[in-house]
Amino acid sequence: MSRSQPRPKRSLGQNFLVDENIQRRIVQEASVGPGDEVLEIGPGRGALTRHLLELEIRLVLVELDDALARDWKDRFQDDPRIRVIHGDILATDPATLSEDPERLTVVGNIPYNITAPLLFHLLRRPRPRSALLMVQREVADRILAEPGGRQYGALTVGVRSVARVERVLQVPRTAFRPRPRVDSSVVRIVPFRPEALGREEEEGLRRLVRSCFQWRRKKMGKILRDHPDLASTGEAAARAMEREGVDPDLRPEALSPATFVGLSRRLFPQESVG
Repeated sequence: MSRSQPRPKRSLGQNFLVDENIQRRIVQEASVGPGDEVLEIGPGRGALTRHLLELEIRLVLVELDDALARDWKDRFQDDPRIRVIHGDILATDPATLSEDPERLTVVGNIPYNITAPLLFHLLRRPRPRSALLMVQREVADRILAEPGGRQYGALTVGVRSVARVERVLQVPRTAFRPRPRVDSSVVRIVPFRPEALGREEEEGLRRLVRSCFQWRRKKMGKILRDHPDLASTGEAAARAMEREGVDPDLRPEALSPATFVGLSRRLFPQESVG
């Protein structure tokens, strides 16, 4: 990196990980080695990058910060193993960054203000082999929440209907500079192979889940019958709930991801073809 370290930018949600033991632990948990291809989101000052470089991998760095991206490009301009992208990961299709995106491993310390949209962005097809991401602890709690609790919601269902998720590390706020107001967690997200759902099924599921949690204080019977985005008749809604064993008086947070998948297939059978 450059001799003068850029100051963290609040507008970009920058909090730099300075605890070297945690840095090394995260890279170990990525489980990559010679010949693997890794996408690092927001390398920043290199907290994880410098450890990844020891592993003889191919590395794609996506950095939004102007000064940091310029420093990385200057450093690796003659290294064919390293590719630096100056841009916004949310405006970049990860599949375009690799010849074989389903073998790509994603790592990153994710800015808290883009975590949910970034998760859904990364889990579009074709999905990476795995993603090891540092996120706000509360977000990790939401992803891993069980049905019935306040933290369970659209994020939970959206991620866990297409991938297996585990928390691999808790990271205190003292590990960062500047120190954030919250603690973090490192989660490993491994997309299902083979895919659990067809492409059209996923579209139907997203529509159902989004609609249900927009009206999360209402009961399932009313949501399926009346939500304008579902365009379901009362008869079709009742039949779908009966066949999936869903009590119409339940609220969305009571349903497991598998139950949402089953309901979606009942409600949108014409979309369950691929």
